[in-house]
This record gives sequence, C-alpha cells and structure tokens, in this order.
Amino acid sequence: MAEAALTPMTVDLEPVQLVAADGTATAEVRYSRELPAETLCWLYEMMVVTRDVDAEFVNLQRQGELALFASCCGQEAAQVGAAACLRKTDWLFPQYRELGVYLVRGIPPGHVGAAWRGTWHGGLDFTKKCCAPISVPIGTQTLHAVGAAMAAQRLGEDSMTVAFLGDGATSEGDVHEALNFAAVFKAPCVFYVQNNQWAISVPLRSQTAAPSIAHKAIGYGMPGVRVDGNDVLACYAVMAEAAARARAGSGPTLIEAITYRLGPHTTSDDPTRYRSQEELDRWQMLDPIPRYRTYLENQGLWSERLESRVDARCKRLRADLRDAVFAAPDIDIDEVFTSVYAEMTPGLEAQRQQLRTEIRREV
Repeated sequence: MAEAALTPMTVDLEPVQLVAADGTATAEVRYSRELPAETLCWLYEMMVVTRDVDAEFVNLQRQGELALFASCCGQEAAQVGAAACLRKTDWLFPQYRELGVYLVRGIPPGHVGAAWRGTWHGGLDFTKKCCAPISVPIGTQTLHAVGAAMAAQRLGEDSMTVAFLGDGATSEGDVHEALNFAAVFKAPCVFYVQNNQWAISVPLRSQTAAPSIAHKAIGYGMPGVRVDGNDVLACYAVMAEAAARARAGSGPTLIEAITYRLGPHTTSDDPTRYRSQEELDRWQMLDPIPRYRTYLENQGLWSERLESRVDARCKRLRADLRDAVFAAPDIDIDEVFTSVYAEMTPGLEAQRQQLRTEIRREV
C-alpha cells in the first residue's frame, strides 16, 4: 500500500475501487484485495445477512412493533467492509444506520431491536462489544470517538476508534470540533463518512461547496481518502490502512465512502417526494451485493452451498429478531420522565400527565 495515498495535502477525486461495477477486478495496485477465501466468502455472507435482517426490521416497524427504523439497504458494503478489518478491541461510535457494523461486531439483532423499540436502556450489550450505543443526535458521536481515542492514547493502549457518520453530519459544528481536536492531538481515530447522497431530503450539493467531503481533511491537516462505498473489498482495504496508521501514532484519517441509500431516510420518510426514479434506478445498477457475488463467481468461490448457508443464517437471525421483539415487555412511559432528574420538576410532571391523558384517549 502506497503511503502517498494518504498524504495530508492531496485528495484524489477518483474513489479507490478494487471491484468494478460488473464484478471484475480493477487495475488498482495501491491497495491489496488478497484475503483468505474464507474471509472473502464471509464478507458476502455478512452483506446478505445485513440486508435480510434490515428488511425484517422494516417489517417489524410497519407492524407497529418498533417506534422507528433507519434502513441501511444499499450501504452494506460500506459498513461490512469497514468493520470487518478492525480488531475487536477497537471502539466503534455509530450513528443510527450501522446495522451491518453491529452484526459484524457480533451484537444480536434483538439487542438492536430493543433500541428501536424505545426501551430505557437504548439497546443491550453494545459496550460489551466495544461499540457505543446508537447515537441519534447528528454528529455528537464524533466527539465521543475522539475523546475515547485520546484516552487510549494517554493510557498507552494499542487501540483506535472509528466514528461512523453520514454526509449531512459534516455540516454540524460538533464534527468540525472533533476533526480539529483529532488532528491537533494526533488521536488514533478514523472518521468514516458514508456519503449516501442525501441528508434526509437535502442533497449533497446543498451540504458542501468542497470538491468532495474527503477534501475537508486538507483543512485539518489529516489525510483524506475517497473509496467506492459499494465495493466491500475497497472499503476493507482503505479502513485497514487508516486503522494501521492510527495505531502507529500517525493520527486520524477522514474516509469518504461513496454509496447510496436505496430506501427512505427512516420508516417515517417518503423519498419519492425529493428523489427521482431515474436516480434510484441508476444506483440500483450499482448494488454492492450482486456486484460482489459476481466477483466471487469469477474467483471460483461462490457456490450453492455458500448460498444455502447464508440463507439459513438469514432465516435464523430473522426469527431470533422477531422472537426478541415480540417477547419484549411494554415500555413504562413513566421512565421517560422519572429518569431525567433526581426529583421530578413541575414541567416534567405536566408533560407526564398530558401524555397519560393522550394514551387514555387512544385506548
């Protein structure tokens, strides 16, 4: 891997790509695509599983079992590739669309479902897997990631952190502060931006006037890399290099993964109000899963046995998710108010009574 690819003051507008849209290997030589056959097949398995479980989450929300859900359909390669190359002791700071990251890290779907159901604990066992809880406020997790990285740095730990964020988050002040702190203190942190082209209904062109999001790295004095976010091997290679750089004490990296959100922003969104069918059709032709399956076929690694194994795991995880959600107890609405302060304030008490009145009216 060429160190020149990560020179702080240069950013290539052409994303790193190891697998072309038609499933063939590209001519890229700076990054290696050489991985064990078992790993190559596992990456495919995790992408398919992520999409299948993602669909089950949407189903559960539509059935009224979850309050909300943010689908990652179309972004599986960006998430699986980035998470798969990291150590289990590297801390992850997600936003709200990282299902593929959670599954790679070994967090059961039912524990993620608890968060979207609105339970007071916000999901189970995230921290046991060195993963921060889901962060819904835009961009705040980047500051947490930098703080944790600086702590590891001062404690002499051989670990790094990854802040997962979307293109819209780069317009937030918290993200600027996080990037600046990380660069100044050479924190072992990677900022991984999944540029899925839309921040809810706001297109990327309305988010920044820079040539790319990765170009913002120049202003902070850190390397910026653009990668094809629909190419799982490229995402794996680029993140692996940035993680190694962070562990070596060379500071943070800003990665922009170019991908696309095939579904709505969340289950409460209607993307047809702001996106054209032509745009959607164009990006569906770049779907990361069939692209990578073709690559495996070309490498002689895809088989019916692999597909059967993947299908069986999908069914098992979907069933586990449904069982966990259906068995979950109803939420105690009082906890929304009683867990804010040691003593209930008059304002909170009034809000609690108002909510109780509305619930009784619905019943």
